[in-house]
Amino acid sequence: MDNKEFLDFLLRRFKIEREKFDRSGVYAYTQRLLAYNSNKIEGSTLTEEQTASLFDNGTLPKSDDYYRAKDVEEMNGHFLMFNKMLDTLDESLSQELIKQFHFELKSGVFEDCANGYAIGDYKQRPNMIGMHQTVRPENVAREMYLLMDWYDDQMANISVLAEFHARYESIHPFQDGNGRTGRLILFRECLKKGIVPVVIEDTNRNEYLEALKKYREENGLDKLIGLFEKEQQFYFEKCKYFL
Repeated sequence: MDNKEFLDFLLRRFKIEREKFDRSGVYAYTQRLLAYNSNKIEGSTLTEEQTASLFDNGTLPKSDDYYRAKDVEEMNGHFLMFNKMLDTLDESLSQELIKQFHFELKSGVFEDCANGYAIGDYKQRPNMIGMHQTVRPENVAREMYLLMDWYDDQMANISVLAEFHARYESIHPFQDGNGRTGRLILFRECLKKGIVPVVIEDTNRNEYLEALKKYREENGLDKLIGLFEKEQQFYFEKCKYFL
């Protein structure tokens, strides 16, 4: 099976299984896989089993442990963001669409609303990645315009998507949720451009963060490209079960 056949299969099954509320196929698997790993990278305490239960039936398994409300809210938000991505695949990537993804992810998160974070809009307060300064709020729209303008002129491949992702994360346009929106955009653009999708596993979190750091400090993309290629193979191998 070549890339085109694989992507056609994914898009067809995503549509059919979602419409039929099928929780046993590749659509549900991908929802759970992407949401679990992307949230786990950001510190979510929910397990794979808990993520699956939340997606499958909206409940969490009985446990003696406490569940952190924000983790549950953000997991549900990720499920909604993924569906929004599927609903808008015929649209070109834009700043407005990226803001819509952020709104789906964050609009149900009480803590972010209580903290006065901009939901579905760019950040209003400076933020950092560890000790690294990101683009100041007043410059985000301009930097995002430049990024989108550059991307529109590219023939998308895994190297271009790696650069887009690294630049997006360096801008850090939202108060919170930058990693999750960025990884969702990465998955989307792979689907849209006929490229095997990338799902960053939490087990590769350190490699991922080091690759982003190398771009910030040296403009180096080799580590990120190598990781993306490895994660493409991981997702393809997992999805072969459903073929």
